Amino acid sequence: MLAFSALVAGSFSLGSMAAPHIAPAALNAVRFALASVVLAALVLGRGGAGRDSLSAPWRYLVLGGLLIAYFVLMFEGLKTGAPVSMAAVFTLTPMMAAGFGWVLVRQRTTPRMALALGIGAVGALWVIFRADLAALRAFHIGGGEAIYFVGCISHALYAPMVRRLNRGEQTLVFSLWTTLAGTALLVLWGWSDLRATDWGALPGIVWITILYTSLAATAVTTILLQFAALRLPSAKVMAYTFLTPAWVTVWEIVLGRGIPPVLVLGGVVLTVIALALLLEDDG
Repeated sequence: MLAFSALVAGSFSLGSMAAPHIAPAALNAVRFALASVVLAALVLGRGGAGRDSLSAPWRYLVLGGLLIAYFVLMFEGLKTGAPVSMAAVFTLTPMMAAGFGWVLVRQRTTPRMALALGIGAVGALWVIFRADLAALRAFHIGGGEAIYFVGCISHALYAPMVRRLNRGEQTLVFSLWTTLAGTALLVLWGWSDLRATDWGALPGIVWITILYTSLAATAVTTILLQFAALRLPSAKVMAYTFLTPAWVTVWEIVLGRGIPPVLVLGGVVLTVIALALLLEDDG
């Protein structure tokens, strides 16, 4: 999940550079389709999926639908919502995942886990608002933020649903069918955008973003997330997303897009403390 948060953060930085040049639905449809090809090649290289993995295929539509709902609603929300406000809404995801984890698979949130989630949320908000209290006070919940909040509910629900719906399938195989189901749903939803896109005229940054998000931020992260969801409580899985704002800061520095104020490091320290608490054995 540490690798997951770092890879996802890269899609935010690259995605913001590519967004003005391509419709979100078209980008995400191609991204998921390429990720499906990569996962299919890996599965075939290991002997194939097996017919048993296709029992109750509705499971993959449910999980793929949850993933797609998050991405679609995120981009819909960004049409009117401020990125900083949207990122602040995202910090609610681990708390919601803890609730869904208890309802669906009876995962218990210990007092130390609850404390860690609180510390992690404060640390993430610190980074998001760049240690600026005036920016925090200016936080406003609008229509875009409300739309994205529904997407975050889908994201929080995904981790416990993986554990609930998995019937012993290997992580790679389970990831393949989930990604294929998501691809089908995305193509149906974004067909008009796919047809309207002038693919030959797209700048290089769009293709770089598509390749990165397909391989690193979709194929690899889907495997990592499902692997973790089958072994960790949902609250712990989602808690690693607290690190995403810090990783985005690192990506921005690497891409030469500015260095944040030193005070922002305080938020990074808090998220590390939160993860240290979560990594301790609950006994």
